[in-house]
Amino acid sequence: MHAMQYEITLPADYDMEIIRKRVATKGHLLDDFPGLGVKAYLMRERGADSPVNQYAPFYLWNTPEGMNSFLWGPGFQGVVNDFGRPRVLHWTGLAYEDGPAAGAVPRNAVRRRQGIPEGGDLSAAIDEAVRETRRLARVEGVVSAALAVDPRHWELVHLTLWEGDSKAAGDRFEVLHLSRPEQAELVRGQQWGAQR
Repeated sequence: MHAMQYEITLPADYDMEIIRKRVATKGHLLDDFPGLGVKAYLMRERGADSPVNQYAPFYLWNTPEGMNSFLWGPGFQGVVNDFGRPRVLHWTGLAYEDGPAAGAVPRNAVRRRQGIPEGGDLSAAIDEAVRETRRLARVEGVVSAALAVDPRHWELVHLTLWEGDSKAAGDRFEVLHLSRPEQAELVRGQQWGAQR
C-alpha cells in the first residue's frame, strides 16, 4: 500500500462551493481507476474547525503502477491546470483496518501527522503506531483507519474515515466523495512480515 496526498490551500475568501461542485462533477471519474484502493476527496473550510480553506485529496494505492498512471496522466494534469502543481506527499503503507462502519459512506476524516523522534527504537515506535491504528479501527463510527510512514522525513501519517463527526486529535476534513475501486484488495493489518 502507498499513501499519497496533496494539499491545495486556497485564499481565505475562496468560495468552497467551487470545490464541492468540482468533486460532484468529476469525483466519479476515479470510481473504477486501476490500482486505486481508496481516494477520499477531502476539504476543510477556514473557520469551520480549520485555520485554512483547503482541498486535500488522500489516496491509498494498491500498486505503484496505478499511482504513476494517475500522476502522469490526465487526472493529475487537470489539478495542475486548475491550481498549479502541488507538492505531492507520499508515504509507505504500514497498516490498514476496516472499522465497525466499514461499507458506510464516510462524512468526515481525521488526519494526524507525527514525527518519529530521533534516538528512539524505530521498531517500538512503529509497533505502537500500528497498535493505535488497530485501536482506532475498533471505535464505533470508524469506516477505516490507515497508517503510513515517510522514512525520508521520519513522519507517520494516520488517516481515519468516520461515518459521522469525530473528536479524535488531528486535522479534520469533510469527505466530499469516496472512490474505492480496489478497496477490497487493500491488505488488512500490518503491511510487512508476520503480524505482531
